[in-house]
This record gives sequence, structure tokens and C-alpha cells, in this order.
Amino acid sequence: MHEISITELENLKIGQVENAQAGTGCTVFLLGENGAPAGLDVRGGGPASRESELLKPMAAAQVIHAILLGGGSAFGLDAAGGVMRYLEERGIGFDVGVTKVPLVCQSDLFDLTVGDAYTRPDAAMAYQACVNAETGNYRDGNYGAGTGATVGKVLGMAHCMKSGIGSYAVQVGALQVGAVVAVNALGDIYDWRTGRKVAGLLADGGKTFLDSEEAVLGQLEPAGEKFVGNTTIGAVFTNAQFDKAHLCKIAAMAHDGYARAIRPVHTANDGDSIYAVSLGQLAVDQDVVGTLAARVMAEAILRAVQAADSAYGFPAAKDLAQ
Repeated sequence: MHEISITELENLKIGQVENAQAGTGCTVFLLGENGAPAGLDVRGGGPASRESELLKPMAAAQVIHAILLGGGSAFGLDAAGGVMRYLEERGIGFDVGVTKVPLVCQSDLFDLTVGDAYTRPDAAMAYQACVNAETGNYRDGNYGAGTGATVGKVLGMAHCMKSGIGSYAVQVGALQVGAVVAVNALGDIYDWRTGRKVAGLLADGGKTFLDSEEAVLGQLEPAGEKFVGNTTIGAVFTNAQFDKAHLCKIAAMAHDGYARAIRPVHTANDGDSIYAVSLGQLAVDQDVVGTLAARVMAEAILRAVQAADSAYGFPAAKDLAQ
């Protein structure tokens, strides 16, 4: 097994756009002219999503044409219209006779408390992300959907740290499996290999960590209005061949990567979601891909916080390491 770049996977184009001043952005995955089978598994209690019903095994559509990850919470879900326009102009989508309807799934994270709460990803931003995908401009860190991402928010924004978007991919023989994830978690982030905390809830002064799990366990009284500004959203890609029912299972296994790297995770305050996409025709055992999906997702989470730069008054992991 050796590391490859997420951009090496065939039939996948990735484009990003961000508004750094406003603290938001989006990342688009274009899945080829014919689309690709995809599954989805949502574990958080508060997702902001679009067209997720398409990915249930009982739904008629067997492929989708793009996935969009963005900021802006539910307001940002309008951005998918820009992806649809871009694809329709190029004749990509489900043929309905008079035109072709692109099938675009989207998940958003909450970044409204970071920069400008009233500037969100829109159709124009998402269209530009598609244009950027033509040549590819993917980068880990404060880019795309990770522009306004933060972690460690159990005690509110005054104690959190800057996060971002991250990626990791591997090849085993002919098999390729990779992940991209925008990390905007309520909880703390750990190096899944060593168990060392690398980002999360900060004590007063911002130089040492508190424990988010302990903070949650100390809040026994029922909360009327919880802080809901969280959600880790990601996607796993493979060149192995699966239908969407099997991809839903692979997405579920990939959530183990969330659990290895984020504590606590899958809370009522998070909208944690993972897509899984089949980009190729390679015949491989489903459990092999699911096991690798959990591993690459855990590493992508770690790289998201390691690549992040301090911004908006929030320190990054690389600042604490100095």
C-alpha cells in the first residue's frame, strides 16, 4: 500500500472556490459525463443536505453527476443550482427529452459564526468551482468547503480552533481509495495512529487543551437550545465497481474513520455525513474497500487540521506545535 494524490483518481474532477473575507466556500466533485454510482450515510443529528433521497437504494436513479460540499448551513444549499447549470450547458444529466437534468447531491456545514454570516456559497460560486475543476485546483487547508471550518466548540466559539478541508488516498495493487473531508466538528481531533490530540477545545488563554468529552459529560441537564454550529462532511472515492446499496455500506464503514479521529462525534449537534462513490470497474471485495475507507477518512481528517492556517482569530494546530 502506498499513498497517492486524491487527484490521481480517474473520472473525478475537483474544483474549489472560497470567499476568505466572509469565511466560507465550496468544493465540487464532478463525476464524469455519464455520472457515477454513489451512496450516503448520515450519522449526525443536524445535517443540511440536498437530494440525499436519490442515494437510497430504493430510489430509481442509479448514478449522480456531481457532489457539492459547502459552507453557509442550509442557506448554502442554493449553490447546487450553479453546478446544475454548468452540467446542463455541457449536456450532462438524466435525459428527459427536452433537456438533461443533472443529479447533484450537496451537504453543507455551519460557518455562519466565523466571518460574514450573510455571505454564503451561491450558484455563482458553485459554477466557478466547476470551472476550476476543469483544470483542478484542489488544496488541503483553508480552501473550498473548509474555509470557515472550526473544531472544539463544546463551550462556544471562544474556545475553538481553526480547521479546514483535508484529503488522503492510497493504492493497494490496482485498487485506489481516497477521501476528502471538511472538518467542522463539535469535538476534538486526534491523530488516529497515536491517540495524540492535535486540535480542539482550548482552555482560557488558548495554549492548552480541555477535553470535549469531559465537557459534554459535565452537561447533564437537558439543554433547551444547544450550540448547533457543527458538521463534518466528506466523501470517499474508489476505482472499484459497486452499486449504490453497497456504497451506502462503504460510507457507513467510513464513519469509523470519523470515530477514530473525532471525539465526541455523531452528536445531535453535528450533521456528520459521508458519501461513497464508485469511479471504476475494478472487482474488489466490499469489506476491503470499506476498511480502507475508514483508514483514509481518519487520515484525511488529521490532514485537514494539520494543513489549516490560523484565521478569523482562531489558532490552528500548527500554531500550537510551534
